[in-house]
Amino acid sequence: MASNKLLASATKQASYNMVFQVAFRVMTFLLNAFLLRYISKEMVGVVNVRLTLLYTTIIFVSHEAFRRACLSGGDRHNWRQTVNLIWCTVPLGFVCTGVFTAVWLYLLERPDQETIPHYSLGVIAFAASAFVELFADQLWLMTQALLFVRLKVVIDSLWIAVRCVTTVILVVYFPHLGLIAFSIAQVMGSVALVLAYYAYFTHYIRTASANDSFPLKTIRDFFPTWPTGKKLWTSPELARLTWSFFKQGILKQLLTEGERYVMTIFDVLSFGDQGVYDIINNLGSMAARFIFLPIEDGGYLFFGQSLKRGKPIRDQEKESLALVSRVLASLLKVVVLIGLIILVFGYAYSFLALDIYAGEMLSSGSGPSLLRWYCVYVLLIAINGTTECFVFAAMSQEEVDRYNKKMLVFSVLFLTSAVYLTRWLGSVGFIFANCLNMLARILHSLYFILGYYRDSQWSPLSGLVPSGWVSAVLVVSWVVTSSSEMMLCCDQGWPYRILHIAIGAVCLLVVMATILLTEQDLVLFVREQWLSRSQQRGDKSKQDQKATNIDRQKDSKKQS
Repeated sequence: MASNKLLASATKQASYNMVFQVAFRVMTFLLNAFLLRYISKEMVGVVNVRLTLLYTTIIFVSHEAFRRACLSGGDRHNWRQTVNLIWCTVPLGFVCTGVFTAVWLYLLERPDQETIPHYSLGVIAFAASAFVELFADQLWLMTQALLFVRLKVVIDSLWIAVRCVTTVILVVYFPHLGLIAFSIAQVMGSVALVLAYYAYFTHYIRTASANDSFPLKTIRDFFPTWPTGKKLWTSPELARLTWSFFKQGILKQLLTEGERYVMTIFDVLSFGDQGVYDIINNLGSMAARFIFLPIEDGGYLFFGQSLKRGKPIRDQEKESLALVSRVLASLLKVVVLIGLIILVFGYAYSFLALDIYAGEMLSSGSGPSLLRWYCVYVLLIAINGTTECFVFAAMSQEEVDRYNKKMLVFSVLFLTSAVYLTRWLGSVGFIFANCLNMLARILHSLYFILGYYRDSQWSPLSGLVPSGWVSAVLVVSWVVTSSSEMMLCCDQGWPYRILHIAIGAVCLLVVMATILLTEQDLVLFVREQWLSRSQQRGDKSKQDQKATNIDRQKDSKKQS
């Protein structure tokens, strides 16, 4: 029962976190669309790249490893020792804040004082906001470990809301503040987050019953204390685990923030170009997060449950293997078709989309070219995510460990190529470097899949190639929409823009109709899955209705 309850709570927390991430992305998208009409692209580069990188770097070095270590093992740990350990983030964070603030102020290139005034204040504010959040780490730990699911979502939403509302008010009504507006919003968001945690748990402790299992009994327990007797101040096991997580996290941090580190350390782009690239990157990655990531997660779950990890194809059940092969081919066909549609129509509508989203700031410079090349990158992301989810499900543990070492090589190649390509090609160099990284990973996955299915009757990689009719219609659509953009869009007024959009809509309908008529295997697969899911919902509804009728009959007998 306890395990089932834990699984249900963890699943609920994952669902809430996913909803929160979607809400966060949507709110950021809308906020940027509004603010970009009031601020310069140089301001976007300083805030979203330079100062945000300072904030995330302090957060990572100060407490990321501590959080992961303290969450490991749950209630098997001594909570007193765990709280003591996580409070080590405060002195460490103080040192990191001082060191990284000095680096950002004195070693890195500073923006032009006339274009971006108050840069020093912005650095101090963003560093201080990261340091302030460390004072709530022990309460964040309780929220996660004891599954206060809704509390975390509410507080994280509050943090975002305070930042967004404060930023909008200050930027719109006090435009002369410049970077000070973002600095105030950043600090207020962090302070609101910390105060919310302390306010909730203070109220929780004061109103909790004597039998409550919550490990913190008094407000004094929020803070570090020396244990009585011969007990150690903290757990040596957790301390070693923290160091291990820190070493593992360095690669993840470099992969996550690699582009920003290259921009910041090597000065390969101006602050304006950094701002434009950051906006394009956020816009382009929405397709990967909202469309391809759910497909990848669902595919990995299915492949992981259907395949015997590390076993060759001859040792797999033939029925399961046939279904796996069909699912892999269908998923590849789906993501390739979606990626090609984004590529074809993204080329002709990048300028219009950016002009509507942010005006001339994005549409007049390198923005449209960046977004067009990003559409190529989205196609590669789609293929890589689907092939890798199969590979990770089929690999043995030893093969996964070897692949992680290869990932380190891929990461080094990406960062190196990013530096040189960006110096040569400008912002597009980052996208080319990402494309090269994706191509290397795709080739590795294709090599594994080909070897896995060697001498078998199945060839799931055929899903990478759309039908001839679909390919032809996509090419014609690209020619038609590109010609429409040159002749109708986008400096002849809204009537011509609407006509350009209508032409694209017609082309898209023709593409979708061609897919329905020629990709019969894919259509059949989707229809089967839809009918199967509908039948499952119907069966569940009948079972619920039957259970309800039984309960009513029992109640009637009791009353009689």
